[in-house]
Amino acid sequence: MGGAGRGARIACESMTETSLTIRDFRPEDAEAVAAAHRAGREHLVMSAEVLRWLNARPGTDEHFRTFVAELDGRVVGGVRCGLVTGTTTAGVGYANGSVLPEFRRRGAGTALLAAAEQHLIALGVAELHSWLDEEPAALAFAAARGYEQGRAAHFSARDLTLPLPQAPERPAGVELRPATDWADDPRPLFLVDADAVRDEPGEVPMDALEYEDWLRSTWERPDLDRALTVVTVVDGEPAALSLAQTDGVDRYWSAFTACRRAFRGRGLTKLAKLESLRLAAEAGHRRAYTSNDTTNAPMLAINAWLGYERCAGERKGIKRLT
Repeated sequence: MGGAGRGARIACESMTETSLTIRDFRPEDAEAVAAAHRAGREHLVMSAEVLRWLNARPGTDEHFRTFVAELDGRVVGGVRCGLVTGTTTAGVGYANGSVLPEFRRRGAGTALLAAAEQHLIALGVAELHSWLDEEPAALAFAAARGYEQGRAAHFSARDLTLPLPQAPERPAGVELRPATDWADDPRPLFLVDADAVRDEPGEVPMDALEYEDWLRSTWERPDLDRALTVVTVVDGEPAALSLAQTDGVDRYWSAFTACRRAFRGRGLTKLAKLESLRLAAEAGHRRAYTSNDTTNAPMLAINAWLGYERCAGERKGIKRLT
């Protein structure tokens, strides 16, 4: 949420002699930048279509921008950056990028980060956040460029061709409905998201999510599958939801599973996520992925019950800009 940059990573490399160009994103770069984002990271679900959409949106308070790196005329990586929105904390930005493995150690990652930092400094950013692959080379690369380690998170995967757990008994007055039922007015779903995200673990409190920003960043995403996004309704009121994004082929990403504070402790989140996975398997999706902060014990327990297994890790990198 709020442009905090879930999913992209910093690659590891050092400067060498090469023909390197850093420039703004063009629509024709999308396939190459998406390939760099996913390279070696089967748990990341990102399509070229989403990259084009992110860069075609009208200007917002996020000041979103994507830079790409060209080596000898070939696009080998990119970095997405902007202001963290949805929070009362000012002066925080994000920069998340990656380079194709075979083109690392040639200066592209360093140059991409420098371009992102210049963009963010001009916007008044004092603290820059980025997600890092939890492996020695990536962490060393970030440390050498002034990043300190912050929170840790786990990626988990689930084979959707294997049986899912049996659904718990549904309490009286509880329904499971697809998000398509709110196509004309999704504000009730926003209220679930905005209430729950206040308790999302993180360095920056997401305490000021606005409806219009939510529409632009979440509801209007081209990879949001509203038919697979399941809402738990209690006596007619949306209480919990499980947002589903897909790659349009066979991969499913759990973008956010949330429950309003007043409805917690009833198993409503578990019902929504299980039903979403069931529908995804029925639709032909074969692999499901999710990510959770290592301190988020309730959600980690639900994912373990659902059959997810840890497949990778990541660390928040934090840099103070001057």
